[in-house]
Amino acid sequence: MAVFMPKYRLFSKAVAFKPNPRQWSTRWTIVQRSLYGSRQHQQQHQNSSSTNHHHQHHHQQQQHHQQQQQHQQHQQQYHHQSTTGKSRSKVYRKWSWKAGAGWTILSVLDWWLLAAGGWLTWRGVFLRWTPIGLCMVVAAKWHLHNRDLDKKGLPRTAAKWQAKMYCSLPLRVMSRCWGWVADRKVPKPARPMLYGLYSTTFGVKMEEAEPADFKEYKSLGAFFTRPLKEDARPIDPKTCFVSPCDGRILHFGVANSNLIEQVKGVSYSLEAFLGPPTWCKKDAPEMIEKVKKKPSPDSVLYQCVIYLAPGDYHRFHSPTLWKPELRRHFSGELLSVSPKIAGWIPGLFCLNERAVYIGKWKHGFFSYTAVGATNVGSVEIFMDEKLKTNRPHKKKNFDELELPNDKYLEKGELVGQFRMGSTIVLIFEAPKEFKFNLFPGQRVKVGEKLGTFEGVEEQEENPEEVKRVIESLCDSEVTAL
Repeated sequence: MAVFMPKYRLFSKAVAFKPNPRQWSTRWTIVQRSLYGSRQHQQQHQNSSSTNHHHQHHHQQQQHHQQQQQHQQHQQQYHHQSTTGKSRSKVYRKWSWKAGAGWTILSVLDWWLLAAGGWLTWRGVFLRWTPIGLCMVVAAKWHLHNRDLDKKGLPRTAAKWQAKMYCSLPLRVMSRCWGWVADRKVPKPARPMLYGLYSTTFGVKMEEAEPADFKEYKSLGAFFTRPLKEDARPIDPKTCFVSPCDGRILHFGVANSNLIEQVKGVSYSLEAFLGPPTWCKKDAPEMIEKVKKKPSPDSVLYQCVIYLAPGDYHRFHSPTLWKPELRRHFSGELLSVSPKIAGWIPGLFCLNERAVYIGKWKHGFFSYTAVGATNVGSVEIFMDEKLKTNRPHKKKNFDELELPNDKYLEKGELVGQFRMGSTIVLIFEAPKEFKFNLFPGQRVKVGEKLGTFEGVEEQEENPEEVKRVIESLCDSEVTAL
């Protein structure tokens, strides 16, 4: 067999190879005739011209007349061959693949090239043919999966095997390495060039930063978590609910079931995201009814997802006056939380590492979640020094910590910071009159109004009165138990 033939013998056979058109198939002969027809015509034309030149001295006048006739015949033959060449070219295009592909693939020269490149060795089989075959299988499965989703009218989301392949990538190791690089000191002369390039690429507004001089930031991590000037983000005093960060609105709306949309058409499980509701003893069939503090007709569960891009202000604040009571740290994956990935992987926020803070505000249940992402060196919460993120996976699904009973977060108070862009997820209870003043993809900043209560004129709140309302919710829970 040619597979096991030595390279020097393959080369000698390839050099001595002479194709015999008579042994080819009928279909390939048609192609061969169309290819070599023009050559035969040229040879005939040369022979006729040489013969005329040999008898030129005997019949000069007759030769001139014959040349004119031959010229006319030549034009007619050329016209006839050009017209038939079109049909032959059609035959060539029609039969070239069927007739010539097998001969080309199985030719000795091609086998010699494969052997010379190491494709026919065991090493080539495992390191070259096998990866190509696997890639073709994966591409075919991906295409079939997308076609099935298109037939059902569903968005193109990742299958389970695709999500597992994505999660198997060493993203946590890469993120930890990036965190180490971000903490290294940058030479002072190189800071304006490095930080300036980053600012130009991601649209960083350094006139809002404090300080605004690039040379004042010793490392990339310090530049990513730069503070802003005091008047750069004013807090709206006439609303009780403001944006906790700078970013883009991925999704918002009402949570009517245990499955909540992370983007349009792609959902995640509320119980998988928050964990089992052990903080409340309320007996209810669904997760939504368990977490709510007030009856269902008058109270609704809402959610708002805000994505922080790499060029945004990376610190996040409290959106309202509320009382955090419990912290849960889920040591999950560090997948990207960009809008494209969020629309591709269902349950992305349940897969990723996150710090969930559960508590109450004046209208009932309130949760504040900082979701980790790829290349996020760490998520820091200033009131929770025990929180350590971006560490190796733990055996437990989550770590739980009860927060001090007298701890409150004021509206606009600084909560924590990301090392790179990530996501903030707010899930809260509010009266049914609450309406968002947002649209998908809108860019928001810290302190801007996110929603209003229809039919209610909002005024500046008294923090002490709000705290008494929150304490009354706690007392009513204890009385119910």
